[in-house]
Amino acid sequence: MSAPVPAIMRACVITAPGGPEVLALRDVPRPRLGPDGVVVRVRASALNRADLLQRMGRYPAPPGAPTDIPGLEFAGEIAEVGAHVVGWEPGDRVFGIVGGGAHADYVAVHAGSLAPVPDGMPWPIAGATPEAFITAHDALVTQGGLARGERVLIHAIGSGVGLAATQLARMLGAEVFGTARSAAKLDAARAHGMHEGVVPMDGARGIAEAVLAWSNEHGVDVVLDLVGGAYVAESLRCVAARGRYLLVGLVAGTSTTIDLSRLLRHRIHLMGTVLRARSSEEKAEATAAFVRDVLPGLATGALSPVLVAVVPLERIAEGHARLEENATIGKIAVTMD
Repeated sequence: MSAPVPAIMRACVITAPGGPEVLALRDVPRPRLGPDGVVVRVRASALNRADLLQRMGRYPAPPGAPTDIPGLEFAGEIAEVGAHVVGWEPGDRVFGIVGGGAHADYVAVHAGSLAPVPDGMPWPIAGATPEAFITAHDALVTQGGLARGERVLIHAIGSGVGLAATQLARMLGAEVFGTARSAAKLDAARAHGMHEGVVPMDGARGIAEAVLAWSNEHGVDVVLDLVGGAYVAESLRCVAARGRYLLVGLVAGTSTTIDLSRLLRHRIHLMGTVLRARSSEEKAEATAAFVRDVLPGLATGALSPVLVAVVPLERIAEGHARLEENATIGKIAVTMD
């Protein structure tokens, strides 16, 4: 018999827009169970750039998600199951993505967003898996159609999503070129399957020349851009005919000037994508694809998130400060116990 679910839980609360100091650990009512959802006892989560932006007041939570409790991914055990849910039971080990609220002892989740945690996977690893690998797989495979033998350019390759994408591209038999802020991040990416990379000069300068030299002037078939800003115009210069450009992040800025004639001449597909604001049905589709294509590799250890640190919920502000320095390689996990 499962333990009773308490009415009150601990949560990381954003008390006001600002720096890491505005985060506070507070007792709040636990989320309510819906007929199509489950309540998960969270054992681990991880930090993402969106958590920092939400804390700063620059990225509001989507409708239905807590406005003041961040956290986009979770791993834990099912505590309660909704009346309409089939296939899941209390005690099942699960992980997945949510619009927010995962930096707490409990989180309410639509059942379609659940995936089984592989046997033996430690909670910190499980908590740092869903956002990076679902994002990378959805962009590279579902939308980008990356295929064996193609070339892919991954910006911010030393990030959690970047390293997950590198591993997936390697698994698919693609060749990987990456960019990062430091040589250390490129070295980490090489260890996970990157073939070659570059630290851009003065913003984005030098990327196209380096990629074209590496690819013998062919260019890349797919770009996974977690940076945005000037990176877009620079990277479009080295996209091959019928290439696909997936814009996922905007840390370098929300605007740039691009050569539209190149899009026409090379028939380039330029796509923007984000997981957080998608409907429950769309998140369920992305999760199902993750279960089909990625979960087997996670179960064998062929795929794994790269952890740079693990912090308890009580010290989550330290994790925010560290992620904000932009020097981390991989993910920072957050544990609830």
